[in-house]
Formats: sequence, structure tokens, C-alpha cells
Amino acid sequence: MYNRISSLFILLSCLSASVNAQQKPLRLWYDKPAKLWEETLPLGNGRLGMTPDGGLTNEKIVLNDITLWSGSEQDANNYEANKSLPAIRKLILEGKNDEAQALVNRDFVCKGPGSGGAQWGKYQTLGALEIHYNHKDEDATPKDYKRELSLDSAIASCSYTLNEVKYKREYFSSFDDDVDIIKISADKAGMINCRININRPEKFAVKIEGQQLQMSGQLDNGTDGKGMQYLARVSVKLKGGNVSADQNSLIIKDATELIIYVSAATDFRGNVFKEKTQQYLAAAMNKSYATQKANHIANFRKLFKRLSIDLGSGKTEEQSTDSRLAAFYQRSELDPGMAALFFQYGRYLTISSTRVGLLPPNLQGLWAKEINTPWNGDYHLDVNVQMNHWPVEVSNLSELNLPLADLVKGLVKPGERTAKAYYNAEGWIAHVITNVWGFTEPGESASWGAANAGSGWLCNNLWEHYAFSMDLKYLKEIYPVLKGSALFYKSAQVKDPKTGWMLTSPSVSPENTFYLPNGKTASISMGPTIDNQIIRELFNNVITASTILGIDADFRKELENRLKLVPPAGVISKDGRIQEWIEDYKETDPQHRHISHLYGLYPAALITPTHTPALAQAARKTLEVRGDDGPSWTIAYKLLFWARLQDGNRAFKLFKELLKPTLRLDINYGAGGGVYPNMLSAGPPFQIDGNFGAAAGLAEMLIQSHDGFIDLIPALPDAWKAYGNVKGLKARGNFTVDMNWKDGKIISYRISSTKAKKVKVKVNGEIKEITSKSN
Repeated sequence: MYNRISSLFILLSCLSASVNAQQKPLRLWYDKPAKLWEETLPLGNGRLGMTPDGGLTNEKIVLNDITLWSGSEQDANNYEANKSLPAIRKLILEGKNDEAQALVNRDFVCKGPGSGGAQWGKYQTLGALEIHYNHKDEDATPKDYKRELSLDSAIASCSYTLNEVKYKREYFSSFDDDVDIIKISADKAGMINCRININRPEKFAVKIEGQQLQMSGQLDNGTDGKGMQYLARVSVKLKGGNVSADQNSLIIKDATELIIYVSAATDFRGNVFKEKTQQYLAAAMNKSYATQKANHIANFRKLFKRLSIDLGSGKTEEQSTDSRLAAFYQRSELDPGMAALFFQYGRYLTISSTRVGLLPPNLQGLWAKEINTPWNGDYHLDVNVQMNHWPVEVSNLSELNLPLADLVKGLVKPGERTAKAYYNAEGWIAHVITNVWGFTEPGESASWGAANAGSGWLCNNLWEHYAFSMDLKYLKEIYPVLKGSALFYKSAQVKDPKTGWMLTSPSVSPENTFYLPNGKTASISMGPTIDNQIIRELFNNVITASTILGIDADFRKELENRLKLVPPAGVISKDGRIQEWIEDYKETDPQHRHISHLYGLYPAALITPTHTPALAQAARKTLEVRGDDGPSWTIAYKLLFWARLQDGNRAFKLFKELLKPTLRLDINYGAGGGVYPNMLSAGPPFQIDGNFGAAAGLAEMLIQSHDGFIDLIPALPDAWKAYGNVKGLKARGNFTVDMNWKDGKIISYRISSTKAKKVKVKVNGEIKEITSKSN
């Protein structure tokens, strides 16, 4: 009798949790217009994006197209660089790293200004749609103002009452006809009066054709000025009233409902942008708003609804999001649901900022408010673009990893030229920064630009898509990329006479600096720990891939032999930490934002508490010294490390630190990261990698599958122990995982796959082998 009652109780608990997960609104909301862009609501469909501020009299809606880049392809390789390689390596072996660094700066960086040059380019804002409202009585006080973003429909809204008239606005970047749409309505006839403009800070012209507002221009390519072209078209539909146009505006008078359509595109990759923008616009305007909205929601939810999560409810959930964030930072135990919201926000941002066949999210996702975006809004290869993709697989958005794979494939040919120019090596390399133009050369400064890790690190992301999807066709496609990267490292390594190990040289541990015995400082070294970890992982992945595909037996054997000479996943220093360099140098900044020497802990699986407990303990000590603060992406990375070390409470502490409210807009390299009122992560300034890294970290607290088995709630913090329900998480091997827990213990779970197969799973501390359910 007791067992039957207990089972019934568990069933009802699971059903209740499931209902709560589905019914709980996933939204950001505010009771006032945005004063800063960092308070606006991000919308996107993977190509277009917009961020409305909900202004009452003057509204600014920043517009984006993820393909809008200045600059152009260039060859900035120094083809004489490899002649200096023997001298650079000799100086490093002699312990004269500072002299080697001077030589690298002279001969071994890219030609020209690199990322500071016009030809490198920038990801730029498309511009802004500005709506100037005439409410007739401008001195009236609005009532019941509310601004909201619905995460599960990808629609923003704004509503208020003014002069006894209820106004409502809806905004979405359509997943149906690929245009931005704004609907403005009033509950009394003839009350909508406004003027619509479009502009950008530079390189634009505005004109009216009939009743269509157009903005067009051409960006600077860094050579003859004739770079990427773009076009934005704005048209409207009215209920009641009339529309007219002057030189550069659309003027709406006495309407009851206004729908604004913005169709924009660029000539990126030869796109016929003028024709496409007109086609998109016509298709959208020929549909009813209700149909367009329903199709948009349905298409968005095909991705978003794959996963649901409920971590409990709290006392502050009904507060506006800015107030809720402030309350969470003070007393996080009162709001267990904040983590679920932030996790789903990360998924929302992924779906909104990339799509198959286009570009991966850059440092800003696709939301840029300016021409001179921080760090060019580019792709940094020493953690940032990789972090952007860390939550993609586990959060059941696997295909959204493919744009990154396409970007990496495009780096192979230029990367082969760079490998020859600098290292006289086979294969391909990309160093630390790239753009849409295929830049693979070292950066313009040795202290950060000489990192060897970029291309190998990208290969980890490519491999993870296979590990989660088990897609053999995809593995065949990426195998030449992986092999080419492994070929570079194998070809470019040199023997360290002191240890006999084969090492990269010259290289750097991303952006960090150390003291030499003579008191001088340097960044250039041989064999930084991250390089050794990446090479070990990459060689093993290529060996596995060639075995699965039944090809390249000779090359596989070469890698197996070389692996014997690659340093181990970590060397423990005399103070108990993992060494960052092959020599036990003292770092100049013990709390440095990069923690690259723990790559083996995450994203790799070279260091685990189960299989390498000594290294795991050394990683723990490394993190203790590094501290818990930093830019938002650094905090997110530390969250991930603590999750892998299965310390849920420490990981949750990092999550709380990441959600520290801030309005700082300066360029920050140290402590002080957090989130803006719209929950976009702040370095500061805005960098989207903190959002994505934290989403990956939250998932890692709930499920891990890198250590030979699926581990359920491996790093559950006290804050989530009461109960939880998750459906749709993914594990390596292409498994889908649903689970419920209560009082910190799993009470039910389901693991499914396309075909039933055996899998090891760790449940409540016990590893067992089960057969997955067939989908």
C-alpha cells in the first residue's frame, strides 16, 4: 500500500511540475521605456534583428542585419616570417622570451594594421527606424505602461493608456517572411498619428518611392571604398486614416491601426539584395497580420519548444525584470526560477541570432547599436566564438552549430597560406581573430596575436556537433578540416630538449603574461598548456574519426605515435595549481580574465574528478586563486569549470555574480561583469558570450555526458534541490533526456534516442546500464 501511494505521489509531483513548466510565462517585462540601448528588447530571426525602446513620444528601433560588414578580403601574411622562426625558437629555448617577443613583433605578426585597419572591417548596425508620435495632448501622463518580451513567441510588446486611449505595439522579426514587423493599434478610432524616418550614422541615403521609404548605401571595403551594399525598405498598412510622404518620411494621420514592414538585406556572398528585399516585403504585405504572426510563432517554436525547464517559483517572479534582477543579486534563494528564465533566454538569443546557411553569432550576437562596435563585433577565437556555441548542443538546438562549421570551412584555404608563411608547415591555422573575410594571420601584437590555439579550439566545436548528433555525413564533411588542423600542429611542433616533448613554438597562453627569472615580462613561450591540451584532444578526435570512417590508417598511426610525445593534460606546479606554461612561470596577474590552461576541464574532457582526480584538485586550486569576478564571459567560464568539478553551490555563486545588475558601458578587462536591465551580458560593454556561456553552465549543472556516461543533476545547487523538471536536454550519443527530481534526488527520468541502444547513466550516485527508449 505504501509503495502504491508513494508512486502515486511521485506521479502527481511530476505532472504538477510538468504543468508548471509549460504554464509559467517566460518573459522579460518593464514598467517604463528604455532610456539606454542596454534596456531595449532584442528581437531577431537569425538574419535580421531589431531592438525597440518603447519610447512614448519618440521611439527608436535599432535595426540589424547579421551580414552587414565593412572591410574586404585581404592577404596580410608576411611570407618572409618563417625565415625568423629559427631565431625566435632559439631565443625561447635560451630563456630569452622577451627578446623572442620583440622579434615576433618585428617579423611574425600580420602585415598592416590588422584588426585596427579599415580592410579588416567591422560588424555594423544597419541603422535605426525612428517613429515620432503625436498624441495631441503631449502633457498628459501615461498610465499602466508595460514593455514586454515573450521568449516563447519571440514577440515584444508595449502598451499604455494616454488621454483615455489604450495603445498597444507589437514587434517581431518574422520567422515567416523574413522582415521586421511593428503593429501599432489604438482602442479608439483615428488616434494614431506619427512620422516614420530611417537613418544611420554614416554612409546612407534616404528616399521615397511612391509610399515606400528606402535607405541604401555602401560601406568602406578598406581599399577603394566600394564595399558591401545594403538596402532597407519600409512600407505600411493602415486601418483608417491616411499615409503621405515628404522628402524622407512617411506621415500617418488619423489611423486606428498601423503595421510597419521593414525589409532589409545586403549583397553579402552575391545576394541579389534589391530584388530580395522587394520580394520579402510583397510576400509579407500580402498576408494578413494574424497569419504572419501565427506562422512566425509556429516556426520559432519548432526550435524553442524542444526543451522546457522548471526549477521552482519564487517571491520576486512577478516583479519587473530590472527589479527582479536587483532582488536576485541580493537574495537569490527567493527566486529559483531566475536560472530557468536566464537559460531559456540564452536559447532564445541563439535561435534569434543565427540560422542554417548564414553566419554564426558574433561578439554581439547580431545586435549592434553603432558603427564602431566593440572589438569590431568580430569572431574572437581564443574563447568567445566558441563560448557562443557551447549551449547549442545540450539545449537541443543542434543545427544552429552548422553556421560556425561553415565559417571554419572557409578558413582552411587562407589558413593553409598562413601556415606556410609563418611556420613553413603543412595543414592550416587560424590564430586569435577572424571576420567574415577569412582572416587567419596572427594579430598585430605578439602579446595576444601569436596564439596557436584558435583553429584547434574551433575543431572542438565542430567535433561536439558530431558527438551529440552522431551524424556520419557531417563527420565526413568536417574530417578534412579536422585533419588539416592536426596536420598543422604535427608539422609545426618542435622538440623541447629539456623534456623531450613536442611543443608549439612560438605561441602564447591567450592574452596572459608572465615574469622571467630576470624580472622582465613576456607572453611568447613554447608549449603553453592550452596548446598541449588542444593538440591531445584534436589528435584523439582525428584518430577516432578516421577509424569510424575507415580512412587514413597511415596518418592515424602517425598521430598515435606523436601523441606519446605530447605533454599530459596538465602539469601540477609546486604550489598545487595547473601550470599555465611549460615552465612554472609566475603570472603577472593572478586574477587574469583568461583561464585557458583549464581547457582540459572544459570544453575538453581531459580532466575529470572521476578519471584524473589529482588534476581536478589542481584545477580547483587554480580557480580559487583566479577568483570569482571578471568580465561576464569570464564569470560564465568559471561557472562551467565549477560545474565540471561538480560543485553546484560554487557554480550557483558564479551564476549569481554574473547576474549582478550594471549600467557600465566602458571597455573592461578586469572585474565588474554583470548583466544589463535587458539581461544581455556586460563585459562591459555588451558581449553576448556571457549569456551563452552561462546557459551552457546551467545545463552542465543539470546534465553531463563527457565522461563515458550520462550524469543526471551532477552539480545541483541547494537552491534547486526542492524540485525540478526538465524535458528535452541532449546528451552525447544523440540521446534526449527528461527528468524530475525532488529533495535533490531523481524521482523519474526518460532517456530516448532514434533507435533503442544501451547507454550508461548515473542516477543518484549509481552508474547503471540501461536501454534507451526509441523515439
